[in-house]
Amino acid sequence: MINVNDFKTGMTIQYDGGIYQVLEFQHVKPGKGAAIVKAKLKNLRTGAIAEQTFNAGIKVPTAHISKQKMQYLYASGQSYSFMNMETYEQVELDESQISNEVKFLKEGLEVYISFYESEMLGIELPEKIDYKITSTEPAVKGNTATGATKDAIVETGLLVKVPLFIEEGEEIIVSTKDGKYVSRK
Repeated sequence: MINVNDFKTGMTIQYDGGIYQVLEFQHVKPGKGAAIVKAKLKNLRTGAIAEQTFNAGIKVPTAHISKQKMQYLYASGQSYSFMNMETYEQVELDESQISNEVKFLKEGLEVYISFYESEMLGIELPEKIDYKITSTEPAVKGNTATGATKDAIVETGLLVKVPLFIEEGEEIIVSTKDGKYVSRK
């Protein structure tokens, strides 16, 4: 149990039947009445973000989330297979659990899978991943406008805006936070 006055960003709690991560919080002391704690919470099962107000001083149970490093193996329909690199144990996640991350997955990619007790909550991708470009239009000579970009498709099917000088077959680095081009590899 943890007092809501002791919330910290990134902490995980159990509340109202769900498992939440504290994204941000604020202690509020109104002119009249008792102090409150306003918190922005992310539901780790659904990904939904909600604002919640707690009376100061109440206690909520903490949720102990464990992470295991695993390697992405393959997709089979709506199911994605991962393997623990130490025990060789394989687990499968449904596309609905990792719908935002699916477009970044490529064979052999190492990710962290979050578990609450024995329930799999989702995956944590590396901050940046390198991909090979499978198709893009050739650069047009004379088109040298500053910051001009073109569409490129990488090996996972992800569409990335890249600078005009990037060619098909090159490797680029993409940020998993926003899916944007970072640099050449």
